[in-house]
Amino acid sequence: MALLELRNVSKIYHLGGEEIRALDDVSLDLGNGEFVSIIGPSGSGKSTLMHILGCLDTPSKGSVKLDGTEIASASQRELARIRNRTIGFVFQFFNLLPKLNVVQNVELPMIYAGLNSRERRERALQALDLVELGNRLKNRPSQLSGGQQQRVAIARALVNNPKIILADEPTGNLDTHTGELILALFRKLAAEGRTVILVTHNPEIAAVTPRRIEIRNGRIADNVDRKLAGLDRIVPNAAPAVAPA
Repeated sequence: MALLELRNVSKIYHLGGEEIRALDDVSLDLGNGEFVSIIGPSGSGKSTLMHILGCLDTPSKGSVKLDGTEIASASQRELARIRNRTIGFVFQFFNLLPKLNVVQNVELPMIYAGLNSRERRERALQALDLVELGNRLKNRPSQLSGGQQQRVAIARALVNNPKIILADEPTGNLDTHTGELILALFRKLAAEGRTVILVTHNPEIAAVTPRRIEIRNGRIADNVDRKLAGLDRIVPNAAPAVAPA
């Protein structure tokens, strides 16, 4: 059974009597431990697909199952609970709170999950050690480089032990070298069994992932698994398999 299953999913908006299909009859399976990119130009439907995969929105038609549970008809409260427990989000602009230090930023999702202060701190320290920022606990975001801020954001995404990491243009605000280190970290997380989904408009980023899903006009135009296609040894502009420094 796939971790995420979409069957005949459409997202339809009505503007001035006109029907706009942001997604049009999309069917898709994503498994545990997959490292996948979703690519498409502005207006292609990739952001709408990201919102549905991340339980930020529900489809107008079709079925969406997460770990076997139907979520297409879930309430907003149910979606919020699923997001907090199952999905970790990483954004292009980091979304760190400037008045909080590193460890406090990482603790935030666990406050909403109802964990006590001791467990929050233990989990936050473990996540920061994983991204090699255990020596910057008291720093505020303004005292960190862009790459360090993104690693804090990744640690924050990991603290509730999510099955899915959903990253929206996670290297878009970083220089090439730092972006490669972040992609290497995502590859490591996928190798450890988490499903990592990168949403990007950049073909070079999409070329790094073993599987690439291209969206055009609300439909899946291409769905390439490099391993199944025998292309997994050829990875253009791949990030080095090293941990961030």
